[in-house]
Amino acid sequence: MSKTAFLFPGQGAQSVGMGRAFADHDSRLAELFALADRVTGVALSTLMFQGPEDQLTLTENTQPAMVVTSLAAASLFRQRSGITPDYVAGHSLGEYSAIAVAGGFSPEDAIRLVRLRGQAMQKAVPPGEGGMAAMLNMPAEQVLEVCQAAAAETGGVCVAANFNTAQQIVISGHKYAVERAVALAKERGGKRCMLLAVSAPFHCPLMQPAAEVMANALQQTTIHDLSIPLIANVTAQEVSEGERIRRLLVEQVTGAVQWEASVRHLVAAGVGTFIELGNGKVLSGMIKRIDESVRVLSINTPEDVDKAVAQLNP
Repeated sequence: MSKTAFLFPGQGAQSVGMGRAFADHDSRLAELFALADRVTGVALSTLMFQGPEDQLTLTENTQPAMVVTSLAAASLFRQRSGITPDYVAGHSLGEYSAIAVAGGFSPEDAIRLVRLRGQAMQKAVPPGEGGMAAMLNMPAEQVLEVCQAAAAETGGVCVAANFNTAQQIVISGHKYAVERAVALAKERGGKRCMLLAVSAPFHCPLMQPAAEVMANALQQTTIHDLSIPLIANVTAQEVSEGERIRRLLVEQVTGAVQWEASVRHLVAAGVGTFIELGNGKVLSGMIKRIDESVRVLSINTPEDVDKAVAQLNP
């Protein structure tokens, strides 16, 4: 019998209205959103449900918004389906949702930590100094070559940040170095390389100040061994020990997200059903591009929960 993995999305999948259907559906889920308001000290749920979008997309707000929506989706889905996954994984900040669902820390700690993570990432690099770009349909070796060449030419930081699929690799670093890498890629035949509208250059060495903030915060947070193994972003390998997870969450701030390798590891481990829990369908789209043979379900609303349960228990 094939195994199941729960997946949790990261930044970029947020949208105004996110989570509202869960809060309206069930008083216990509504309490999760109220918890997020208390932990962050802002009216986060109002921002999520009503906007304005420019406030929701601030990293310090987006990160807890994504986590609380994922936790609500996972809570309702587990309750209705009775399914405990064989594995969990999350893309970048989604890793915090995955760890909370696997019992590593409380929802309160997950929300608190990602709020701090968002603030620390925003402060690590002054606005306008960092940049990211998507390199589409370009082999990984070639992406790494243009990053190295751009860094050497400009003296800036330019590295691969997200290995999302074979067709989509995201690079990150100083804006001028990233722009040079995009220009070099186009000179070498890369037709679809584009700068991304991001507030900071995530998953690169420029995030070291944020990694130090998170190391300190995580050191003061109890992290239990997981009841469900996590496929970690930076290694694409299974991990369950709380102490190791603590180290990997720090590495993840400056390290690349090995998403394609993580999904391939899960498929090799026998996972045939992937369930994306949270907002949007970004991860579902990636998984279909990585392996067309697996079943992928997206849970964005209580109606999605009912549809998924019907599909899984025909």
